[in-house]
Formats: sequence, structure tokens, C-alpha cells
Amino acid sequence: MIEAAAALDWPADRLEIQVLDDSSDETVTIAAATVARLRARGVDVTHVRRGGREGFKAGALAHGLAFARGSLVAVFDADFVPPPEFLRALVPHFADPAVGMAQARWGHLNRGASALTEAQAAMLDAHFRLEHAARAHGGLFLNFNGTAGLWRRACIESAGGWSHDTLTEDLDLSYRAQLAGWRFVYDDALVVPAELPSDMRAFLSQQRRWAKGSIQTARKVLPALFAAPLSARHKWEGALHLTANAAYPLLLALSLALPVVLGAPPVLGPVPVWALQVALLLAGSCPWRRSSHARRPGSARAPRPSRAASPRPWCCARGCASTTRAPCSKDSRARSATGSARRRRGSAARAGAPPRDARFAGRSELALAALFTVAFALAAAHGETRALPFLAVLVAGFAWVGAAALAPALRREATR
Repeated sequence: MIEAAAALDWPADRLEIQVLDDSSDETVTIAAATVARLRARGVDVTHVRRGGREGFKAGALAHGLAFARGSLVAVFDADFVPPPEFLRALVPHFADPAVGMAQARWGHLNRGASALTEAQAAMLDAHFRLEHAARAHGGLFLNFNGTAGLWRRACIESAGGWSHDTLTEDLDLSYRAQLAGWRFVYDDALVVPAELPSDMRAFLSQQRRWAKGSIQTARKVLPALFAAPLSARHKWEGALHLTANAAYPLLLALSLALPVVLGAPPVLGPVPVWALQVALLLAGSCPWRRSSHARRPGSARAPRPSRAASPRPWCCARGCASTTRAPCSKDSRARSATGSARRRRGSAARAGAPPRDARFAGRSELALAALFTVAFALAAAHGETRALPFLAVLVAGFAWVGAAALAPALRREATR
């Protein structure tokens, strides 16, 4: 990523690169060596190390901005590889003085590595190619996705800067900036490839962080959103965007209601049974339609739209029980939530066990798989053959997520 930033097609005397590095492992040495090598070639790059990790990513961005000289600020996470034309493609959008941020589309370096990365790529393609494109076309609220975007410095500062009181500082600043009058641009033609999480535990951790952060941002931003002089269309679409991760508790409730409905025919008459099924269908449409809101090819060629929708049944079952905990959590402080998660991961690693969240995810998803196995048997016994394919997908999906989350610990136990 550092080398790709140094290779951006831009005049060398107009390009400043900061490596904001809060790491505490061997990557510090790797980053320092890369920076030293590039500086020897005349690249204006600095390795920025803080005395502490307060505020995590938001704190690092705020710290770096205090020393940055540029009026435009590009942000890349460590797993992204910007193409040389990144700045040439996005800077022209800022000819309009009202534009505060321009977001590029994410690509995927390891899309075909596994079924998990294929599913993630499809989800992210739907988020960018459908949601972002539709919001941009409709003049609705857009969000910076935390990376692969270019900001006007004045926009960041006038909106209050980077804040670490949520886990999604990107979404938080996006809404504060647009409520302050800035306009955002989405450039679908520019693709910045990145690595997708390659194992289930990392994926579930990412999803839980995004889910928790979006609900934290909703609590923080919604009062200002509804008080703003905007149309009802803008307010309600923004509210749906911010609260999209409420789909997880709804999806869990839908899942737990299925066995009840399937067991109803011997007890109830046909009218109540049909009423239950219609109600369940309507309730289920909410999480299915909103789940893609939650979700932060290596080439510039766009994936086929049909692929974006293909794994949706599995995506519906991704980490449902474990991710439901995030939007329902009472703790809205990003610092304590992230710190406690890190402490749990560290202690679990020392004990040779998977992190607590991973253990909960694996066990809860396997429990749901068992529940839907019972529901499958009920449906088969009552002749509800139309439900069997859907239930089979749920059984397979929950079983896969649970087994994949627990697999590393099981492999370690097997080798002892």
C-alpha cells in the first residue's frame, strides 16, 4: 500500500504521504524500512508514530491531519492498493467548491480465494454498484467508506473533524459534513482493489464492528438529521441508511418464528395459518431488503450485476446471532468497546482458544443450524414442501458459519 501511494500519478512536489502507524508488532519494522527506501528515492513520505493509541483510527487520522500540508486528503487502509490514476480521476470533482468528498469503488484482490471471499465481494459489489450509485443519482446522503476516498480538508475541519466516539468514524463524519452543506461524489468508474477477510472469525469481527458503529452513529446523528431543513425523502432514507443494521435482530426474530409457524397447521385453521405466513413474509422482507446496507475485481472491469445478487441466501445467514449483539449493545463508547475486544482477543490467544466473540459466534450459529434442522423436519412431516429449500439454505448457512468460526480452535486441539 505504501509503495502504491508513492506510485500515484501526481507531481512529486505536490504529493505528501503519511504512514499513520499505531502498530505494536513486526509490521512497524516493515513500514519503517519501506518508508526509508522511498525517502532515499526522493519521495515525500513520513512514518508517523504516536505515543499512544487513543481514538484508534480516528485518533490517528486527526493526528496526521494536524501536520499535513495538503488541501486534499486521500485515505487508504493498509489492505488497499490504489491505482496510479487515483488522484487524476478524483481531483477534477473538486472543481466544484461545494464537493467535500469523492469516493471510489472497492475492488477485490482475492475475490476467488474461497466461497467466503466470493460472498463478501458480491455483498460489497451490491453496496457500491447499486446502493451508492442509486444514492448518488438521487441526490441522497452518501457515506465515505473509510478508505479509497478523497476529502477536501476544509470539509473535514468545518464538520468538526475526525471523532472517535463511534466505531465508524467514516460514517459519522460523512453525515456531519453533508448536514453542514457539503456535497459528496461517488465515482463508480474508479476501482481501488483490496484484500477481503479470508477467514470467518475476521469477517464476523468486521461485521460486528460495522454493525455496532452504524447504530452508534445513528444515535449520535439522527436528532440533527430530523432537525435539518431537508425533505422528508432525504430524512427518512438517511434514517433507514443509518439504522440498517437493525436488520440483524429482525432477521433473528424472523428465524426464531419460523418453527412456530411451521408447527401451527395441526393446531390452527387455514385462515390463521395463512395470516401467520403472510405476516412472516412481510416481516422477513425488511431484513432481506435492508441487509445489504450494512455492507465497509482487481481490474477496473465491473462485475456482472447478476453476480451481486447470487449468494444472497447465504449472506442472509451470515453471523446472524453474533452480529445481532452489536446493534443491541448498550455501550456506545467506541474506545471501551474496541479496547475490551482487544483485551479479550489477547487473553484468548494466550490461552490457545479462539476469541470470545468467535466462540459465541460459532456456538450460536450452530445452535441456529440445529433449530432449523428441527424446523426442516417439521416442514417435511406436515407436507410443507415449499419451505424445504429455504430451510435447507438456512441449515447449511448457519452450520457453515458456525463451523468455520470454530474450526481454527478445533484444528489446534486436534494437533495437540
